[in-house]
This record gives sequence, structure tokens and C-alpha cells, in this order.
Amino acid sequence: MIYSQKTVWTLILGIIMVAFGYLVQAGVLNPMIEFLKLAKFVGKPESPGEMIILPFVCGIIAIVVGLWQFAVKPKEGNLDYYLSSVGGVMFILIIAFVVKWGLDPLMHTWGKAAHEAMKAANLNWAFDFAKVMNLNYVVMGILAGIITVNVFKIPSWAENGVRLSRLGLKTGVVLLGVLYSWQELANLAGLSVVMIAAFVLGSVGMVLWMGSRRKIPNSMGGVLSAGVGVCGVSAAVAAAPVVNAKSTEIAYTIGTILLWGVLMMFIFPIVGKQMGMNPTQFGAWAGTGILNSAQVAGAALAFEPDGIDTLKVAEIFNITRILFLPIIVLWLALWYVEREAGAQKVSHGKVIFSKFPLFVLGFIVMFILGSTGMFAPGSELPGKYFDNSEKHLVKKDKEGNVKESKMLSDKDAEVLKAEADKVTDETQKAALASLFENKKATSFEHDRQLATILNSHTLSVKANKVLKKMHSAVYKPAPRISKFRDIIAWFFTFGLVGLGMQITMASIKQAGGQPLIIGSTVGAVKAVGSLIVVWLLVKEIV
Repeated sequence: MIYSQKTVWTLILGIIMVAFGYLVQAGVLNPMIEFLKLAKFVGKPESPGEMIILPFVCGIIAIVVGLWQFAVKPKEGNLDYYLSSVGGVMFILIIAFVVKWGLDPLMHTWGKAAHEAMKAANLNWAFDFAKVMNLNYVVMGILAGIITVNVFKIPSWAENGVRLSRLGLKTGVVLLGVLYSWQELANLAGLSVVMIAAFVLGSVGMVLWMGSRRKIPNSMGGVLSAGVGVCGVSAAVAAAPVVNAKSTEIAYTIGTILLWGVLMMFIFPIVGKQMGMNPTQFGAWAGTGILNSAQVAGAALAFEPDGIDTLKVAEIFNITRILFLPIIVLWLALWYVEREAGAQKVSHGKVIFSKFPLFVLGFIVMFILGSTGMFAPGSELPGKYFDNSEKHLVKKDKEGNVKESKMLSDKDAEVLKAEADKVTDETQKAALASLFENKKATSFEHDRQLATILNSHTLSVKANKVLKKMHSAVYKPAPRISKFRDIIAWFFTFGLVGLGMQITMASIKQAGGQPLIIGSTVGAVKAVGSLIVVWLLVKEIV
């Protein structure tokens, strides 16, 4: 089959991207960049930022492929398929550019302006609507994808590229392996295995039990339990052959997962922020409680759009959950054989081998390579290192005037001093006193003591925000790792906008009555149960 279409749009999108990159580089768009505070994305003349590099690189690729589609007669094969997807990839990236460099900073600016206007009017309920509603580029990117596919439809020439967006998410997960340290994995591995084992096995068992009580077909119960219990759509598709699920039953399962999962993807970050959860807590909750793997990444990035710590924790839990997939599929195969007369027995080894997710192996390989120091030397391996030097904490202009300071401000010190009596541990009291005196964490151990106060939930949300700020202030990203983080973030951004383009109202409507009731009930139990466990047991910042 020939996939390439003779469309002018790939070429047009390429020209638009290159033109945008040139306008940014030439300074023509400086007023807009200054208004939206995008200077960090533009970079410097000697070191251009992503607003210049990405449009130029992607635009040139699109122009070359666009010209090829007119000049060369395509031949059937993999090359034809992947080249035909370039137009769709650029279509997604154009939307991602608009959202990340336009809507995101615009909403941030409007939210702050609305907050200030409400305060000026002496309104007690003044708030920043962009923060409260979590209107960052991740959430708006997914919404933009949903609106595009349901209101405007996906052009035929872009369909292959949209399908390729799942590969973007998996590539992001594979590359994420570089950013973990042995200590982080050691801290998270035991917790993730215990929590995932309990909630995955519990969810699968609960769906099967409810399915038998409500008299749904065994095939429907089997495929629904895999989707709700393990990792969403991919688990449902993996389990379908071993329980002989009909296409309509798979459709009902996918509809249920999409409807419930999309809601949770937006609700989880709002709840997490209102509860003052730290990256480890939210990552553990999202990685356990959200049904679909892609939705886990979306919620984690929505919770922390300007960092990657939450995503790292969430993906460890998500990968642990995915590793349970072969075991669950084998369980369902044995369960189905016992309950269905004439069902064909399956090979245990064949099921486990065939259902093992290969991209997890890629993650492991990248983690091992990263651990050798290939991407960053020595103490920089985890991606950032402790640095409380004045050069790092205080930014000055050419005249020597302080332009920006991450030191403890007098205002923040007053917030902490007002609640200092709540801290009863002598070591932690000394840590607070040292913070007041030195205006910063004086050592790695000092920072750990401040983090212990933060994680104990002894202080108010306002005071905890000050401690979070102090914790973040004394860590500096390794330069190479920092660039690597940006690349990973763009793979996830691309994948999540494409994910939104695959959430159609028609697929959500496919959630049937009984599957929707069972899936929603188990999903709610899983979400609330994992929240309680995380809130009670997970305290440390990893």
C-alpha cells in the first residue's frame, strides 16, 4: 500500500516553521517575546534556544519531505509510511508551538493580572485562575488535540503522523531512563512494586468479581479487567486474544478507559496541588491511580510543567505496572479457560514472552548507559546537584545590582517564623534557625532536614511552599542533562497533543452501560485508595 499523498501542506508547514524561526532570530518578534516572557526559550546569539532551533530543524525536514512528495514517485514499504507521517508530525508540532509559546504564557499573564485586579478590589476570594484551573501547556495541548479532532477533524494527509504520536510518548519514556540514579531507583522500586502489586491485582480481581455478579460475558470481564487494572488501552488490546474478546467488547473497554482516564488526567493535578503534594507523592499517586499510561504522563507533566521530577516518579510506577502485564494476561488466560467450556489452553511461556513490553528494555538500557557517566559525569548523574553558592543563588546585572535572588526573603522568613513553634524536633529546630541566619540551605544534610520538615506536613501550605522554594533553590541542573530534559519534554509534548487528537467523542460514547459502571467504580476505588496510601505512607522527596 502507498501511504504518501501529494499534498502541499507538508511544504507549507515547513515554510511557516522556518519563517517563524527566522523572525525570532532576527528580533522581529521581540515585543511579543518580551510581553510573554519567552526570553529563556529564545536563548542567546552564541547559544540559540528551542524557539529558534526547533522551528529551523523541523521546518527544513518538512520542506525536504514536502518537495520529495511531489518530485519522487513513492514506493511501497516502511520508508514510504514514515515519510508520509512527517506532515502529521509537523501538524502536531505547530499546535504544540502555539500552545507552549503562546497560550501557556498568555494564560499565566492573564491569571496573574486577574489575581492582582481582584486583590486591588479587596476581594477576599482573589485567585489566579490559570493556576487553580491548571491551565499550563500540557493540559491545553491535550485540550487542543481533543478540539482539533472533534471540531475540525484531522486532515487525511496528517493521519499517519497523529498515529505516530504514541511512539513519541514511548521514546520519551525510553530516554527518561538516563535521568535516574541508582539511589532514586532503590528508593522507589520497593514502594512501586508493593503498591502496584496491591492495586493492579486488586483492580483486576474486583472487575472480574463485579463482572460475574452483573452477569457480563467472561470475555468482556477479562478485557475490561486488564484495561482498568493494568495500563489502559494497550493492556486491553494485549488481553483481548487470550479471552476471545469481540471487537464491540474492546470498543466498550476503550471507551470506558478514555472517558474515565481523561477526566482523571485533569482532576488529579488540581487535587494534588490543593493538597500540597510533593513530586514523589503525586508521581506515586498518578502512576498507580490513573488508568492509561499516556494519561499518567499527561497528569504528571500537568502537575509540574516546568520540571521533570514528578514525571520521573510517575513513570517508575507506570513501568512497574506495565511489567505486570504479562502476568495479568497469563492469569486471565487461565481464568478464561476454567470458566469457558471448549476454550483453548495457552502456553505460559509464550504468553509472558509475547506480551513483554519492549520499550521497557529500552528504558533499562538507557538507565545503564546513563549510569556509566556517558551523559553527565560523577555527581551530575541524577540530573542535578547541590549548589548553594552565591553565584548560583544571586543573579546580578553588569553594574553589579541584584537582578534576581533565590535567598530566603524577609517576607518568606516571617511566614516560617510565625509557625516555627510547631516544629518540636531539636534537629529540625536547628535547621530552621540556620535557614533564618544564612538565608539558604548551608549543606546537603541541612537541606535534607528542611525537606523532612516539609514532608512531615507540620506547617501550613503557605509555609511549605517557602520550604519547597528553598529546596529547589540550592539544586542546579547539569548542563548536558538540562538539554536532555528539554528534548524529553518535547517528546512528551508531541505525544500528548497527539494523544488528544485520538480522543474522539465517538470513542468515548462507546462506553456501554455495564462496562462503564464497573470500570468507573473500580477506577474510583483505585484512585481514592492509592491517594490514601500515598498520603499516609509516602513522605520523602526522592
